[in-house]
Amino acid sequence: MTLYPINTGNFKLDGGAMFGVVPKSLWQRTNPADENNLCTWAMRCLLVQTQDRLVLIDNGIGDKQDARFFSHYYLHGDDSLEKSLRKAGFGFSDITDVFLTHLHFDHCGGSVRYGQDGTSLETVFPRARYWSNQDHWQWATQPNPREKASFLKENILPLQESGQLEFLPVGQEQFLPGFDVTYVDGHTDKMMVPRLQYKGHTLCFMADLLPSVGHLPLPYVMGYDTRPLLTLQEKEAFLNRAAEEQWVLFFEHDAQHECCTVKHTEKGVRVDQVFPFAAL
Repeated sequence: MTLYPINTGNFKLDGGAMFGVVPKSLWQRTNPADENNLCTWAMRCLLVQTQDRLVLIDNGIGDKQDARFFSHYYLHGDDSLEKSLRKAGFGFSDITDVFLTHLHFDHCGGSVRYGQDGTSLETVFPRARYWSNQDHWQWATQPNPREKASFLKENILPLQESGQLEFLPVGQEQFLPGFDVTYVDGHTDKMMVPRLQYKGHTLCFMADLLPSVGHLPLPYVMGYDTRPLLTLQEKEAFLNRAAEEQWVLFFEHDAQHECCTVKHTEKGVRVDQVFPFAAL
């Protein structure tokens, strides 16, 4: 198995929303905000190459939304999905599978684009199967009022209409040999967290269970989470196991840090070492 970080660009979100009830005086130590209280976040995806599959985990925000939509998120940086794939030596048509941890717009927006006519929608990866699960698909296509603005039908419905959508049975832990899945429900219903066996390590693609190193303390839970108390339980169980088994955490949203390991301390599980993915 070969892995490639795929950087699709940075965006900004309100620091208070990203840290929930935690005071700014605490969270700004790790995630400083600008004059508008906005913090910079990455949209870092991961490409998994096996002997016969090329799997892209998440794909960023995409580029099909209008200027008003993008004005809320201040996209910046030189990276893009296409540029990063090319840097790794691949193009859209090489991808065999797109594994979507969940269907919020900043994780799946790169799945779909406008066609040449400028009005019709088409899938970006013409040969790929797009993977979700039935429970999360229902949650996303019949959204609750709290999450409705994050589940954009133009990102989601074309996957089904194209015939490329596949569902991983809920509870099935293996996606591919060396690629297992943990299901969590605190952020959104049945989000899938990949665990990959890589160079003797267990590497976990954290999605929105743990957006950044700054979210390691248990109370640091996003205001976006639908079930924050459940997130606390899921984080605690996950981090305890990560510390005990020396897992490597790969961050989708941490703009400063790609990876870290964690350890048990008197204050709970905390960061041990922080390092770039290339150091593995």
